[in-house]
This record gives sequence, structure tokens and C-alpha cells, in this order.
Amino acid sequence: MEQSTPSISIVLPCLNEATNLVSLLPKLKQAQPHAEILVVDDGSTDDSAKICQQHDIRVVSHPQPLGNGAAIKAGAREAKGDIIVFMDSDGQHQPDDIQLLLNKLEEGYDMVVGARHSNTHASTKRLIGNTIFNKLASFMTGQKIEDLTSGFRAVRAKHFKKFLYLLPNGFSYPTTSTMAFFRSALPVAYIPIHAGKRDGKSKIKLLNDGLRFFVIILKIGALFSPMRLFLPISVLFFLLGVINHIDNYLSSGTFSNGSLLLYTSSVFIFLMGILSEQISSLHYRNTDKE
Repeated sequence: MEQSTPSISIVLPCLNEATNLVSLLPKLKQAQPHAEILVVDDGSTDDSAKICQQHDIRVVSHPQPLGNGAAIKAGAREAKGDIIVFMDSDGQHQPDDIQLLLNKLEEGYDMVVGARHSNTHASTKRLIGNTIFNKLASFMTGQKIEDLTSGFRAVRAKHFKKFLYLLPNGFSYPTTSTMAFFRSALPVAYIPIHAGKRDGKSKIKLLNDGLRFFVIILKIGALFSPMRLFLPISVLFFLLGVINHIDNYLSSGTFSNGSLLLYTSSVFIFLMGILSEQISSLHYRNTDKE
């Protein structure tokens, strides 16, 4: 009996990418002829939706731009496949690389991410920024993260959809989803890819989105790996208290209010970490249930 629901869905968030879709969609259909292709038109003002209709591609339309993450969530909800492949609609990702992700997924992984080579980043600043984010996120999760912000990934839908409520509406959905999978002990793999240069102007503003990524990583650290965030800070305040205590004792033989404040802050931060750890565990108590 032929299976009515496609096993693979390809979701492309789209905002004014008509020019790129003209060449991308035929390549996608050729590379994955049996996959469901779903374009989420996030309030485009060009002919993106019309181009999709011309190529007989299913479109989910937003009346106004809601954000890249919002488009990803809408696409994941509408996708019918057991496996969802997310990729950009700006031509950076190669349709032929999809099979590489799927092959790796068959080895038992629940998420496979296309990790960009260093020479395929748009600029040196972005390369440095992504490297810093990767290192920080690796520390937060205790796992090596090769490309935290790559939007080219294949996931098992049954797991990914459990975390939709955690995903932000902006550009940082890859960050959140990667950390969520690690925190839930769902295996994640990386394969190297060469990301092409996008046509047109990027919608990511390096400074503003970079600062937002940094704040999001700290928030996610507090949610997914609280003690990795709070414990070092607590220890730092305690050591500062000890140094201040010794300095005041040697100079005046007194115990200063500054030392008391640092000791107290250290204890409060440690207790906040414990409380956050308990709250964090509540988010994952049902992740092993189908």
C-alpha cells in the first residue's frame, strides 16, 4: 500500500526571494522529487508566492512579516513528513546537499546540521562572531557545536515539534533548537557544507542581531544548563569576597560591608542556579514520551 504522507518535508522561510526561488525550486524538485516542498511566505511584497504557484509548490502565507523563526514554526506545523529539512530560500544552500543530511540522519541521529566551512561565511566579522557563539554555546551545553547559527538542517519532526513553544520568532531559531536537542539528550551531528553567496541583501544586521544572539545564548544557558551559567558567576563573587575580606583584614583588621555583600551575592546566585535547574527539568519531563 502506497504511503500517502510524504516521509520528507522541505521547509523554506521566504521574505522577498522571488529572484532566488526561480532557480532554486526546480533544483529542489530535481534533487528530492518525492519530498513535500513547503515555502512559508513571511509577508513578501514581491512575486515570491506567484513563483511558487508557477512551480506547483505549496505556500503558507503570512499577511505581514513575523520573523524567520515564526516562519519556521509555521512550516513545521504544516509539514507532513516524518523528517523536516530546513533551508534558506536565498540560494546559499545547495539542494544536492540535502541527501547528505538525510544519509547522516539514517545513522541514528535526530538532528543533522550543515556546518559551513570557514571560507564560506559572508565576512570575517561574521566568521569571528559565529566562532565566539559556537564556543560559548559549546560551554553551555557541554557538547561541541560546530555551527550554531546554520539554518540548513534535517530533523525528526516528532522531536522538533515538541520544542516549537521555545523557539523565538527572530533569526535565532537554530540556536534554540540545537540547545534544546542537546539538553534532551537527542543526538546531533554535523556535516561540512559549502554555503554559496546569497543574491541580494542580507536581512540580518550584524551588530543588532549579534547582540541579540548573545543575550539569547545566555537566556538559553539559564534555561537549559543553569548551573553552567550560575556556578562560575557564584564562584567568582565568592573569590572576590575572599580577596576583599583579606585585603580589609590586613589593612584595618575589620570585616567590610563589601565582603559581606559579595559573599551574600555568591550564595544568592548559587541558589538561583539550583532553582533554575529545577525549573529547567520541568521542560523536558515529557520529551521521551511519544
